[in-house]
Amino acid sequence: MVTVELVHTAHVPSRALVTARALLDDAFDGDFDDADWTKDPDAPHASQARRGTLHRGRAVVQRRVLHGGRALRTGYVEAVAVAAAHRRRGVASAVVAGLEEVVRGAYDLGALGATDDGAALYAARGWQRWRGPTSVLGPAGTVRTPDDDGSVLVLPGGVPLDLDGSLTCDWRDGEVW
Repeated sequence: MVTVELVHTAHVPSRALVTARALLDDAFDGDFDDADWTKDPDAPHASQARRGTLHRGRAVVQRRVLHGGRALRTGYVEAVAVAAAHRRRGVASAVVAGLEEVVRGAYDLGALGATDDGAALYAARGWQRWRGPTSVLGPAGTVRTPDDDGSVLVLPGGVPLDLDGSLTCDWRDGEVW
């Protein structure tokens, strides 16, 4: 059985943060940079240790997304990875289950930008692919993000969603989705 603990970043030992960052650098093949790492220093880290070894990284970030004329409080899942030696053992499913509990308990919906490898895991857990256009509300106004179309998944909550409608995220440095 895999157990998961969500720990606020302030309570994660610096050595574990270094390990988590190295894991994310490796898992995302170098496509994880300082902007990704520092997007929300208050985000909880999902920790699951087996014999003292950290197996994956960060977790849920609070964001706002615009949809259907509303600004929705969104639990944005990001920077979740499992060390290669521990994949296909239920670790990712256990971590995501813990994150989903946070999302369902505190947010209108969950959202994430999925990698090709990660999309199947999330879809199997009930996350749905956003079929409509994606955008970002940035310093210059609303800007389409067509490269992100089809890679955004949502975990519906208590708010009705039109998966074919537009979805606009709030601005942040680096990758916006």
